[in-house]
Amino acid sequence: MSRSSSAARKAAPSLLADQEILQCGRRVVASEARAVVELLDRLDRRFIDAVKLIHDLPGALIVTGMGKAGLVGQKLAATFASTGTRSHFLHPAEAFHGDLGRVGSGDAVLAFSQSGETAELVQLLAPLESMGVPVIGVTSNECNTLARRSRLVLTIGKLDEACSLGLAPSASTTAMLALGDALALVTSQLRGFRPEDFAKYHPGGALGRKLSRVDDHMRALDQCRLGDAHGLVRDVLVASTRPGRRTGAIMLVDEEGRLAGLFTDSDLARLIERRNEVALDRPIAEVMTSAPTTVQSGEPLGAALELLSERKFSELPVVDAAGRPLGMIDVTDVFDSELQGPVAAHPGGASSEPPVVRLFPGETA
Repeated sequence: MSRSSSAARKAAPSLLADQEILQCGRRVVASEARAVVELLDRLDRRFIDAVKLIHDLPGALIVTGMGKAGLVGQKLAATFASTGTRSHFLHPAEAFHGDLGRVGSGDAVLAFSQSGETAELVQLLAPLESMGVPVIGVTSNECNTLARRSRLVLTIGKLDEACSLGLAPSASTTAMLALGDALALVTSQLRGFRPEDFAKYHPGGALGRKLSRVDDHMRALDQCRLGDAHGLVRDVLVASTRPGRRTGAIMLVDEEGRLAGLFTDSDLARLIERRNEVALDRPIAEVMTSAPTTVQSGEPLGAALELLSERKFSELPVVDAAGRPLGMIDVTDVFDSELQGPVAAHPGGASSEPPVVRLFPGETA
């Protein structure tokens, strides 16, 4: 582009005022919203049959489409795969150059085309028929080629595209996306897909992390500080000393090995601030947090993150069904964007204020 044409482009007056830009944006959103709402009355027995066909497949669901419909198909193939249905995307043009080998006799095809006459997609139907592969067609009406040659057809209706020219796929692709999501998520529900299943397919990222088990993120017991709930403060501190990185709390157990209390670095700091050496020779049971909040082994990390965030804890013991400690979730190990705001250092209550510490029976700090 020449300098003169570039300058002319920069100097060209805007065709839309600010308010008109906003109104146009709202019209686009409203147009696409109507396309989705109109789908409600189009879901009928054929939708039920499509869900059951996908659910009962011995093989995979192959999703296909050209252009913008193909991009919608790629997203939906990923949604099916991540919610329990084996699925992948097949490009119609590439299918004629060897990729048809990715389709098996136990598979089905979910094909997207607004017109139902897309050349590359229509040409794909005959080979699929010869292979005995059922096709679920998603298109605008029941009279086009895709609809006539599909085992099941789901229509989105004749939609006016949201673009000012009425040409760019917008309302139609939004309707396809919503319909595809409905197929995927209802099929997933029919399978009884559970959070732990979702976690299996999402081991990475924020979703996978929240759904992973606390056991996968806790510090193991041999990396934690343990003490006798019946011991003296000084003795427990000495006995629980360990080299290397340490947790900010000592888990105190009873004679049966069950968690009886927690003594944190903040508790120790409060004792030292009192400048009372005698306090270190008192039973630790008098200054520990009794019956601290815990999370049970096998629980999702998300549950622990919520407790750490809501109650402003720094440490959260992980226990077994009998209440015996197995490890410790430390905020410095799991802190990320899901935890907002300051985190205090005491898991004894919901308040971010330091808890009351009893130095002697009947005395409070």
